[in-house]
Amino acid sequence: MMHLSLHLIMQFLKDLFLGLRSYWKAILFIKTHKIYWYILIPAVFMIGIYKLGEMIKAKQYTPHVSNMNEIVWFMLQLLLEISIALLLMNFAKYLVVIILSPLLAHLSQKTEHKLTGNIYPFEMGQFLKDIKRGVRIALRNLLWQYLFFLIIFVVSFLGWKDPKSSPVFYLIFGIAFYYYGFSFIDYVNERRKLNINESVLFVRSHWGLAISLGAVYSSMILVPVNLGIIFSLTGFGEKNVLLSIGELLLHVLLWIAASAAPILAIVASTIAMNDLVSLKKKR
Repeated sequence: MMHLSLHLIMQFLKDLFLGLRSYWKAILFIKTHKIYWYILIPAVFMIGIYKLGEMIKAKQYTPHVSNMNEIVWFMLQLLLEISIALLLMNFAKYLVVIILSPLLAHLSQKTEHKLTGNIYPFEMGQFLKDIKRGVRIALRNLLWQYLFFLIIFVVSFLGWKDPKSSPVFYLIFGIAFYYYGFSFIDYVNERRKLNINESVLFVRSHWGLAISLGAVYSSMILVPVNLGIIFSLTGFGEKNVLLSIGELLLHVLLWIAASAAPILAIVASTIAMNDLVSLKKKR
């Protein structure tokens, strides 16, 4: 039993460091093959989300209700808009993975080709199938993560006055890392002809890899970038010019980091999987 536990710990650490090393390899890979322009796509996507959030925030609520029916409809509309805002804030990382799934499927395939020489002729049917599976996996993982979040939150709420002071509460982050990493790994598993259940079993046996891939991705995409500072240049007339320029440059760098997160994650996961199982097809 002790030997088995030690083996599992060593396997976990091995996979964990494999994922972390793969991010450094991904940076070098992107630089060598000059595919850093892909970062522009999520960068533009982030601007779109920012502008959408700005519109929702600027919307003025001027209800004109005179009866119970109008009050109910107004409350439903308000609840829907609040729910959309919460979804954007709390599950933005999954929305990025879901919306960018065509790009991620293409880039994972392109990375594998550069690493192994494997050729996957473009077929619209297969491409759409890859996208559909990527979205399905991301939605599945989102629902599982949300279920675990509810369970952990209830346990923390019942056992501690402040749920966030509970050590159990921080399991949420580890679970989130696992499912984010899972979403990226599955792009490769699909090309390995693993069905979803087989992919689930594979990732469970290499959960250290999923956690490390998801942890770096989450850290990069969760950076506190303020696009308002970049595009509206707020505060330049109110404080020291050098301080304002420094703040602007900081948020530009954070914006680049957040935009690069999904691109770096999909390249890193493909590299890690090639190191783990050797993706090169046997001739």
